[in-house]
Amino acid sequence: MFVKKLNKVCLLGVRNVSGRGQAAARLYSEARDLGRPPPPTRPETSGAANLMDIGTRRIFNEDHDLFRQSVRRFFSEEVIPYHGEMYSNCTGPGFAMHSDIVMPYICNYGTGQQIQRFVPKMAAGRCIGAIAMTEPGAGSDLQGLKTYAKRDGGGWILNGNKVFITNGWMSDLVVVVAVTDREAQSAAHGISLFLVESGTRGFQKGGKLEKIGLKAQDTAELFFDDVRLPGDALLGEPNKGFYYLMNELPQERLVIAVMAVAGCEFMFQETRNYVMQRKAFGKTVADLQTVQHTLAELKTEICVGRAFLDNCIQLHAEKRLDGATASMAKYWATDLQNKVATRCLQLHGGWGYMWEYPIAKAFVDCRIQPIYGGTNEIMKELIGRSIVRRK
Repeated sequence: MFVKKLNKVCLLGVRNVSGRGQAAARLYSEARDLGRPPPPTRPETSGAANLMDIGTRRIFNEDHDLFRQSVRRFFSEEVIPYHGEMYSNCTGPGFAMHSDIVMPYICNYGTGQQIQRFVPKMAAGRCIGAIAMTEPGAGSDLQGLKTYAKRDGGGWILNGNKVFITNGWMSDLVVVVAVTDREAQSAAHGISLFLVESGTRGFQKGGKLEKIGLKAQDTAELFFDDVRLPGDALLGEPNKGFYYLMNELPQERLVIAVMAVAGCEFMFQETRNYVMQRKAFGKTVADLQTVQHTLAELKTEICVGRAFLDNCIQLHAEKRLDGATASMAKYWATDLQNKVATRCLQLHGGWGYMWEYPIAKAFVDCRIQPIYGGTNEIMKELIGRSIVRRK
């Protein structure tokens, strides 16, 4: 019910926001091309009283503001009162994984029948999605996969196991990445994607893995033992899976960057509020010059990151975000998030090490960000290759 309610809020917002957001971008572009004054400007994050203020950032308009208000109100009314053992920044399933990563695979590469069968249920929150790439011996190196699907008449037989799968334990549908041609000229030419439903014979879920952070969101190991799949379980064309992954990974990495910068803004505001009321040496901690300098450095770096990220969001809306730029956003934003977490926790002093404080939870939550979605070392490899590539 929780996921269903949130998806309803998000779907209503996205319907209003996506088209009008692109329309706003066109207005700016047309005004520039015709030499006209641009539409009224909105304050940027750097000039806002609060980094989390609604009504800022030029890539947004009033429809985005209403959408953001709806989502915040939903969490205030439906989540916070029932947190219990769950905690700040992470409640329930991986929403971004479900909505922004898994569903696009089905929408972009699925047949009409697959789209009709799964997307309405996923949008309604009745079917939780996951994607299974990582294996015990293959993380960022997707070409090292061992999970194998072989043809069996008109269907397939799937064998292998996956690990660190977000939404894995509570998933109803998993997009499984598997090798389908071991004789291909390269591993990239022999990978396919399959839609595997929970309850399929031979498909077993391991227990929820114990992580140091993101404790309210399940991560699990998945096992496939002679799983028989019908022919229509194949997503897209056979042996085109690696191509599909490369097409969709920029959005996944952009999503991670979005969460990272939003996390930075949250931690900064929590810390600012704390030092403004915490007393030391007869005055507030915020009155100390060294604290002010730290806050100045953090805000500057966050605002620089926000400006680059908003540019990437605009490029993505125009379908012009390339893989290297998405990798830059992911590595830069997640490294920054961990830096901000460390320095903000330090400004909390001993209380920052206490689990009851949001900064402590944010500190452990953000440590995974430079790892999943492709490690930041891999991001730098991809960026580097784009720099020295010979045409």
